[in-house]
Amino acid sequence: MSSRLIGVGVGPGDPELVTVKGVNALRQADVVVVPVMEGGERGRAEATVLHYVPEEKIVRVVFALNERTDRARREAAWDAAGQRVAGLLRGHGAVAFATIGDPNVYSTFTYLAQTVAQLVPGTVVETVPGITAMQDLAARSGAVLTEGTEPLTLVPVTAGATVLKEALAGPGTVVAYKFGRQAHEVAEALRETGRIGGAVWGSALGLADESIRPAAELDDAPLPYLSTLIAPARRDGGRGGKL
Repeated sequence: MSSRLIGVGVGPGDPELVTVKGVNALRQADVVVVPVMEGGERGRAEATVLHYVPEEKIVRVVFALNERTDRARREAAWDAAGQRVAGLLRGHGAVAFATIGDPNVYSTFTYLAQTVAQLVPGTVVETVPGITAMQDLAARSGAVLTEGTEPLTLVPVTAGATVLKEALAGPGTVVAYKFGRQAHEVAEALRETGRIGGAVWGSALGLADESIRPAAELDDAPLPYLSTLIAPARRDGGRGGKL
């Protein structure tokens, strides 16, 4: 019988935002893998999982989550992580991998699943969706993501400020992920495109050091890497104006 690798989205950090299906998947798995950086510090995924499964069930696997420049080093870390998880799958029927947010949205799980599929042919890969940071920020800030026929554009600012500017120049709501190290460039892009009014950013959502602020207050100070921005669509047609 084939082993199962289950990517479980555990949300942006608030343990109450893990779905019932996600909790069941974590509890039913033989082991739960959580990604950690090379320094070994506990990440959000592990902290969230510990609310639902005992620590002895958790396997910490190092990923080069903070490696942005050395591709060879990053891929070597992915390969090593894949080998570790492949070994777990050879000895267990079901291995869950906990990832912040959703496993199909900018998640390390994507790379892991590709590697494991090559190392352990026949492995069944499944995912359990999770609440994303943009959904949580929208709920906590009151920002409406979409109305009527508005498009929604999600941009990782690690792709560069130019990509963000192009999105802001278009219609609909723009969400920016991972912009903490480029907060100044993001603020400039919002001002240049006339989108800073009503825009909001947040970090550490649902955690003790949560911060949710108007984008107009962005300055040159760096923010946490996993900061999220919502720049709502321009809405001047009244209620239902874009239906």
